[in-house]
Amino acid sequence: MKQFYLTEELAREISGAGHEDHLFSALAKAADRMGFDHFALAFERRGGENASILVHNYPEAWARIYIGLDLRSTDPIRRAGERSLTGFEWRNVDHFIPLSRGDRQFLSVARESGVGDGFTVPRHLPGEASGSCSFAVKPRADTPGHMLHVAEIIGAVAIAKARELVGTAPLRGRSILTERQRECVLWSARGKTAGEIADILGISEETVVRHLKMARDRYSVHCRSMLILCALFDGLIGFSDIYDWWRPD
Repeated sequence: MKQFYLTEELAREISGAGHEDHLFSALAKAADRMGFDHFALAFERRGGENASILVHNYPEAWARIYIGLDLRSTDPIRRAGERSLTGFEWRNVDHFIPLSRGDRQFLSVARESGVGDGFTVPRHLPGEASGSCSFAVKPRADTPGHMLHVAEIIGAVAIAKARELVGTAPLRGRSILTERQRECVLWSARGKTAGEIADILGISEETVVRHLKMARDRYSVHCRSMLILCALFDGLIGFSDIYDWWRPD
């Protein structure tokens, strides 16, 4: 029951934050009340004019390394978050992604810089936004396991507040591709050649090539992989449309 009231109190304070400074203060209080030493909230909106929020109280040494060396693209916690539907403890990151030697070195440097184990709540809307809220303890300190359910809810509320502060990207009024172009892109994503797509759709190979070229032109990209990526992010084709067909079992 105490956790219920604590969750309600912390969520209310975070939801009521009017700007980044208030959000920082509310998250700092939440982390402390839950038994964590640090927090980090990152949210990035895509589409139209990009906008982002980053608030944290990580040790200066780690923040300087992470931001200065732009380690976001190699961050194993961020990658694991893209494979998880719920919050997860960092100690279990290898349940979601294979850890390379570089990943282990990344986590080791974080510990040396004052950040031990932690818990991350991820949220992703492909093509629109990406966010995460993490709570961490100092090296050699224990993660407050009894507070992880609270952290899960507080992290989700914090990401929702960040999205509110940043604003949502405007929706595209209609599909950028025609239905036939979308079909050609889908079968291309499934690994089919232009000739094979022609046989599947009952059109000529030249027509398939033309549809794919027009689709690339509409996205202003010049290769098959970027065309597929754009169509995935726009929701014109789904990851399951590709993966489930490729691996039906």
